[in-house]
Amino acid sequence: MFYRFCCKLNKKLKSCALAKKTIVFYTCGDRKKQANAAYLIGSYVVMHLQKTPEEAYSLLVSQNGSYLPFRDASFGACMYNLNILDCLRAVHKALQFGWLDFSKFNVEEYEHYERAENGDFNWIIPAKFLAFSGPHPNSKIENGYPLHAPEAYFPYFRKHNITTIIRLNKKMYDAKRFTDMGFKHHDLFFVDGSTPNDSIVTKFLNICENADGAIAVHCKAGLGRTGTLIGCYMMKHFRLTAAEAIAWIRICRPGSIIGPQQNFIDEKQASLWTEGDLCRQKINEQENGSGKTLVAGILSGVEDISINCTNKNISLRKTACETVSKSINSGTSHSSHPTTTTTKNKKRK
Repeated sequence: MFYRFCCKLNKKLKSCALAKKTIVFYTCGDRKKQANAAYLIGSYVVMHLQKTPEEAYSLLVSQNGSYLPFRDASFGACMYNLNILDCLRAVHKALQFGWLDFSKFNVEEYEHYERAENGDFNWIIPAKFLAFSGPHPNSKIENGYPLHAPEAYFPYFRKHNITTIIRLNKKMYDAKRFTDMGFKHHDLFFVDGSTPNDSIVTKFLNICENADGAIAVHCKAGLGRTGTLIGCYMMKHFRLTAAEAIAWIRICRPGSIIGPQQNFIDEKQASLWTEGDLCRQKINEQENGSGKTLVAGILSGVEDISINCTNKNISLRKTACETVSKSINSGTSHSSHPTTTTTKNKKRK
């Protein structure tokens, strides 16, 4: 919807017939629709007018004192509020890290694959994380809802260099159907709607940090548990705040991260930031050490200088760490620690 909104507005702004006209973007008095409208125009200002999230937000609140926060897709009491500014900051970070690039975005493909009958999946971080609804033993229609066997995903996964599958829900299919075809498969079960323990978070991060290609993560619906662990990775390796991580994941895959999972991510932010800082520091030290060793080797006439080579796993981790390090060093990282957040519209099946 953000993509289509930008296309529509840009087309009107470039129209010769409207060159002398003022374009007014408006909505009705429904406060939920006002919040959605504010997200759209605010994100447009951040993306196309290169304003900071704070500048864009100040324009929005100058005419309207406040907007309803977004909440999660559960039916219970709201446990976490996600504000417009959180969403604008998420869009800003996604632009910085190259996750949001409409010059490469295929809206038809996105809308095709997010439908249940076509796989029900969305990229959260392009070429890194795909969130999808859990496969079933056989492809069939059950109670009007399409279910897909593992084999249905093979062509797309191979085409997009997805090498690793992580299952977070109970076993609905035999993992050998993936591993026999060359995919790596991991099980990290925890109860639907709950939060993962530290052991699961650590194992998830280790798997993702050592994966050769992209990673497809699923639970039952690919929303709550899936979004929660991907959010942990984003906080560690890209230093997103909890609110920014939740906002971006929901922008990509509406309905993600539910109930106590929101507060869990918020509580994990500080420790994951610390882990990420240590990770980047260690990589920098390794790089400096490798450089010194290489020079010493050359001076001593040693022929074998393979220590200068890094395996794919290290280079993948370096990419994330170097990217966020550059961002932090340039002063673009937010140091704030929002304590509120929630979801947009419930994902439609």
